[in-house]
Amino acid sequence: MADAARVGEIRYGSATGRWILLTTVLGSGIVMLDGTVVNVALPTIGRDLNTSVSALQWIVNAYTLTLAGLILLGGALGDRYGRRKVFVIGVAWFAVASLLCGIAPNAEMLILARALQGIGGALLTPGSLAIIQATFHADDRPRAVGAWSGLGGVATAIGPFLGGWLVDSVNWRWIFLINLPLAAVTIVVALKHVPETFDARQSGRFDISGAALAALGLAGVTWALISAPDSLPTAVVAGVAGIAAGVAFVMVERRVREPMLPLDVFSSRQFTAVNIVTLCVYAALSAVLFFLVLQLQTVSGYSPQNSGLATLPITVLMLLLSARAGDLAKRMGPRLPMTVGPLLCAGGLLLMLRIGADAPYITEVLPGVALLGLGLSVTVAPLTATVLASVDVARAGIASGVNNAAARAAGLLAVAGLPAIVGMTGDGYRVPATVDSGFDKAMWICAGLLVLGAVLAWTTVRSDALEVTADSGPRAEPACRTNCAVGAPPLEGDVSAAPSAPSAPGGKALPGA
Repeated sequence: MADAARVGEIRYGSATGRWILLTTVLGSGIVMLDGTVVNVALPTIGRDLNTSVSALQWIVNAYTLTLAGLILLGGALGDRYGRRKVFVIGVAWFAVASLLCGIAPNAEMLILARALQGIGGALLTPGSLAIIQATFHADDRPRAVGAWSGLGGVATAIGPFLGGWLVDSVNWRWIFLINLPLAAVTIVVALKHVPETFDARQSGRFDISGAALAALGLAGVTWALISAPDSLPTAVVAGVAGIAAGVAFVMVERRVREPMLPLDVFSSRQFTAVNIVTLCVYAALSAVLFFLVLQLQTVSGYSPQNSGLATLPITVLMLLLSARAGDLAKRMGPRLPMTVGPLLCAGGLLLMLRIGADAPYITEVLPGVALLGLGLSVTVAPLTATVLASVDVARAGIASGVNNAAARAAGLLAVAGLPAIVGMTGDGYRVPATVDSGFDKAMWICAGLLVLGAVLAWTTVRSDALEVTADSGPRAEPACRTNCAVGAPPLEGDVSAAPSAPSAPGGKALPGA
């Protein structure tokens, strides 16, 4: 293991530096892969396990629920007890949960295992970039973060193709089992080559009650939305319980000494506005990714592999253009990109309405997918930068964490509620006519959400939001210039801090998780 005295002084070109980079890329990579491969396999999983569309919703949402509810707590645990330790525990947890997913005999066990996967993701995700920021020399840190971010983008890009190939060539269970050897390598390398780091400022008690209430609130509302078509009384009870947990969460966060979510962060009107825009954009995006795969496989006759390849331009465009979009927002301000980006995404969804039976990829699928990817490329980097600039640099980690959690919660609720709204219930995902009709309605609704996000951005985001004036105080800037944020905006930490000792704070990020 690297000498702890060298923490904060490790050079990019050193052997230890390369091992650290490999470890963090592999660790975050398995989460990115899992976040992009599952949608491709949903129709096959549904047929194999003979389950309903509500079970498919839960297969997606059980993972998102625990990840969104616990990710802030996971970052705090790493800062307090050691980033490497919590990172390794998270990787091991994720691997065991992946094994349970791979051997699940029915949908109920698969959903439970997916929820456990989300817990593992919440433990390992915040520590990935935090380890880089806390160990590399300040001069080499931007290069290391750039390499980590770019390689993570590649992992995100290959996820749908790899998932589709595994479903076609082997079995859908291997989209989970493939995590096991990757996790094993990650753990061995981390224990041998990654030094331990802590945040000496962390003290006091953890906000366990806040984390539990947040997860229960999201679970209750999600359960209500998914169960409403089948059992209205169950939906009402779950909804009331979820809302009650949400109210209790707010009360607890107001009273606890060290809250998981300091509510005064919303005193910044700019911060609040950008998070509302985030809700609109990521609710639409999560729903599109859920419905598009069903449309391509059930209506257009695409194989899982080809449906995975169909979405590849989204990630590739974000990988190539996100850094340039961030630079553009610095020069002209974030207001215009955050307005134009969602409008481009909405245009892409309207182009997707042309996708029907036996749809040729080049003329009917690619135009909409490419325009969606272009719109996201224009939107995400300015959005992330504005979130960080809207609060004091000392609260960058909290601000980014809230924004990341808001995006995941929005996706969670969209996938839970939209299928019933568009008439896709029971085993309707197997009926081409039902899927086709539901897909068209869903694209119109999602396009409306994106237009709403654009209007909100134009009316609430300031053009000078990224400018630093003499009286504005220090502001954080994103650590990751390249990201493929198809699940949520990058999770950043104290990105302006320059950790130079074992106890120094580090940032947290995951591009495209």
